[in-house]
Amino acid sequence: MTNETKFSFKELISFIFSKTFLKHFSLIIAFYAIIVIILLFWLRHYTNHGQKLTLPDYNGMHIEKAIIDAENHHFKIIIDDSTHIVGKPGGLIISQNPKPGSKVKENRKIYVNITKYNPDKIKVADLPSLYGRNFETKKRELSILKLKSKVIGYEYDKGEPNYILKVLYKGTPIVTKEGKKNDIEIDKGSTLEFILSRKSGGIIDLPNLRCMTAEQAIFLIESRNLKLGAIRKNGQVINTPTGYVIKQTPAPVNKIPMGSNIDLELSDELPDDCK
Repeated sequence: MTNETKFSFKELISFIFSKTFLKHFSLIIAFYAIIVIILLFWLRHYTNHGQKLTLPDYNGMHIEKAIIDAENHHFKIIIDDSTHIVGKPGGLIISQNPKPGSKVKENRKIYVNITKYNPDKIKVADLPSLYGRNFETKKRELSILKLKSKVIGYEYDKGEPNYILKVLYKGTPIVTKEGKKNDIEIDKGSTLEFILSRKSGGIIDLPNLRCMTAEQAIFLIESRNLKLGAIRKNGQVINTPTGYVIKQTPAPVNKIPMGSNIDLELSDELPDDCK
């Protein structure tokens, strides 16, 4: 080996371990490392690009839990609408679009309909006519509005039985014979309380029927929501009342419940003290 060759080899070794060479060599390594990283990232993205994912079923799940699950699956949930459902808490997903099991891409938006946290309101002014109406008929109409009906009592009324006399909401009368409290709002799903009519139970002054004709007495009995009882004439029970009332049972001295029986005793002759 010549001196010239030895000199060149020493220079090469010296150059390789020089700061300048090491600096440039490090930059080259770093450059290629960045290229490799970029290439790997691009290959991963290219491999997953267009890949279809199966959409989970979020129906019945609370919206907050569903949002977290969707993010973990690279989806995004959007609340499209909310609906009040009686008996269900707010925030539950009741429908989704696309449907569960659909094949979708990453970052797909899922539109959901959830239950409302607060119930819808119904104004008393928007209720159907209730006072003086048949309870069973109105009960069916109110059920369509998502309102429940409960009978809490009865009061005497000379009209037909089981007709609405009062309506209460949370203990407050909202419908009476005086009218409706239109400024009150009712929660959907609530229960309205009813007081209905009945023909018995009322108290009335007992009329004095003595000296009346049988026809007059019977008319007055029936018009007072009382019932005609036994009719006697000359000590015998008869079916065809004629003549004048000479006695009635009970006697006309006290009040009497509606629907009570009134027995009559008749005579063909008008008593002298009635003339």
